[in-house]
Amino acid sequence: MAHLLIIELPGGNDSDIIQAALDRGDSFTFLTADFALYQQQPAVEALLKHAHACIEVVGFDMAEVQAQVLAAHLVTPFDALLCLLDIRLIEAATLAQCLGLKYLNLTSAQLLRDKFSVRQRLQARGIAQPAFALATSNETLKQAVTQIGLPVLIKPSDGYGSHNIVVLEFEEDLAPWMSPLEDMLPSRADYGLGVKANDRLLVEQYMRGVVIGCDTLTQNGQHRLLGVNEKLFFEPPSFAIRGGCFTPNQGQFTAIEDYVFALLDAVDFDCGAAHIELMVHPDGLSLIEINPRLVGAKIPRLISLACKRSVHADLIDLHLNRAIPPIESTSEVAVTRWLTADQTATLAKVELPTTEDAHIRLVEILTPIGAAVRPPMENADRIGYVMSAAPTRIAAESAAENFIQASVLVYA
Repeated sequence: MAHLLIIELPGGNDSDIIQAALDRGDSFTFLTADFALYQQQPAVEALLKHAHACIEVVGFDMAEVQAQVLAAHLVTPFDALLCLLDIRLIEAATLAQCLGLKYLNLTSAQLLRDKFSVRQRLQARGIAQPAFALATSNETLKQAVTQIGLPVLIKPSDGYGSHNIVVLEFEEDLAPWMSPLEDMLPSRADYGLGVKANDRLLVEQYMRGVVIGCDTLTQNGQHRLLGVNEKLFFEPPSFAIRGGCFTPNQGQFTAIEDYVFALLDAVDFDCGAAHIELMVHPDGLSLIEINPRLVGAKIPRLISLACKRSVHADLIDLHLNRAIPPIESTSEVAVTRWLTADQTATLAKVELPTTEDAHIRLVEILTPIGAAVRPPMENADRIGYVMSAAPTRIAAESAAENFIQASVLVYA
């Protein structure tokens, strides 16, 4: 049995890493800046009651964090450290270094928390990048847009989860009465847990094509591609993801694998999970961004269904420096589809279909009854999801689509 240090939870409520630890028989200590956030959620609080200890450091002052973690380590040593939240990546790498535990090296963690710096590094290493620039004021933002030319995409350099993204495609988007460029900074964006946006904006050429997510595990500098998730989006101007199709890697993704591994090597990624988003277009592959942690938005469940094993358990083993078995030949294609509102209203009821389709594997409603809902503009607007798995993509997609179409939302 291993003793794990788990830092925060992605989304403030995704407790799958804790459940995986408990399922394995591991013990864990939970570290957070706001324990009340988790106590307010009955399902999360129930799991946290199994913790060996909970450490709360309001404000997450690193001197105090290190002091409390090292004191706990002296009493009951930690065997591994897990953090699936972007805004704590640097702190997690710092703690792992202090504890002598396997984790992404601190230099790469610092680099990967700034998307502009990642573009610079990749360009310097000879990997072609779309035109890009950094903006730290509204004036430099307008200059960057003029320099790159339309269409452009603007996003926080320290952002994550597709939040606060702006796309400008047409000249009318720059008209004074429509343009966001006059007052985007300061953004005053709040990432939660006391972390504010640093107001560095990455401005880059907007790319068109098919978006895929490539999920990897890296152990001692050796990379493994778990598979490829083709992402489907709702119609513009929405940036919300409608669903995806995850296909396990059985050797069929050689070109993608080579490109992804070159990206990871360029940023000296040596340990942990990564979720790399790529654009597939007629000229080949282009990087959207490197996310230096396990993918979110319930996609680890999709990966686990496809690979017929817990990706969270594999991640724990990786940080314990244990061997991770290869993907089984019996793996399947797994599909997810999200349920969303078609109007702005209050959710009164969700009526899910009764189905005997064996391909339907997981259904979860995330939005509580009585909550305000709206058509999907960002991922936070999604109400729930269905996941299916089957030997073929057609069968898996058909099962998921039929389930969503048969679901009914009732509004107050």
